[in-house]
Amino acid sequence: MTGSLEPLISVIIPNYNYAHLLPRALDSALTPSAADVEVIVVDDGSTDKSLEVLAAYAARHPQLLVLRQANAGAAAARNHGIRVARATYALLLDADDELLPGALPKLRELVGRYPAAGMILGAQISVYADGRQRLRVPKAVPAASPRQLTKSYLLRKGISVSHGCSLFRRDLLLQRLYPENLRGGEDIPVFAHLLVSAPVAITAEPLARIHKHADSLRHDRQNEEERAETMVREVFAGLPAECQSLRERYAAQRYLSLFRGALLAGDRLAASYFYQRALRLSPLQALRWTYLRKAIRLLVRGWRR
Repeated sequence: MTGSLEPLISVIIPNYNYAHLLPRALDSALTPSAADVEVIVVDDGSTDKSLEVLAAYAARHPQLLVLRQANAGAAAARNHGIRVARATYALLLDADDELLPGALPKLRELVGRYPAAGMILGAQISVYADGRQRLRVPKAVPAASPRQLTKSYLLRKGISVSHGCSLFRRDLLLQRLYPENLRGGEDIPVFAHLLVSAPVAITAEPLARIHKHADSLRHDRQNEEERAETMVREVFAGLPAECQSLRERYAAQRYLSLFRGALLAGDRLAASYFYQRALRLSPLQALRWTYLRKAIRLLVRGWRR
């Protein structure tokens, strides 16, 4: 960035082989009205033409910083950008998504209005592969205890946080970087930590277009139980003592997710095992009707065989 102006917001874009979509993300962030914004792209070992695209943009935009690393995953790329960034706030934008016009001025205004906020959550326009679009507006996050906020986020799904349309205080991110041993869901431990660390502000104004696509990791069932247990450890490693009593309930919730996935895959044996594990960990969580009715159907089908 030219001059002595310290950036207020760092837009951090991890990239792996998205040369065909990078210009859309870059054009949305490198706007003329964003003199106090630095844009950092962390290329995670791309093998396509990403570096050529980035070199062309860097030649025209002095506020663009391009970092390169050997392929290590999205979490490592985000962490690299967070460490190098200079701004007080960070916006993590995926390379296949885009900021909406006016997003950065709006965030600048909200930072001035809510200086104590650790997160600012904005609305998003979800864009699906078939062309459908849906506006998603965040719910208000009440002033509550860390335990209540954790329960709402992890167990009741009453709080939703997404990259691209959310602004994070960088000092809080540095306290709890993305777990690099997770490939998928690595944002959950980070978001949980941010949620209990400082107040949260919201805006109903859409800040980004988030392009939805099939997530292959969600269909990868290899070592899924080990990954679920790692997720639980990582989430609660960043939460205060008063939240630790929710650990078994959250572990049950992770097993219930595995239960649902096994059902979708037609694996009755694994589904039965995962549900029993969830039931032992937390009857309260496992006996919720949305899961219990699936377990009953599974049991009835077993009797009929």
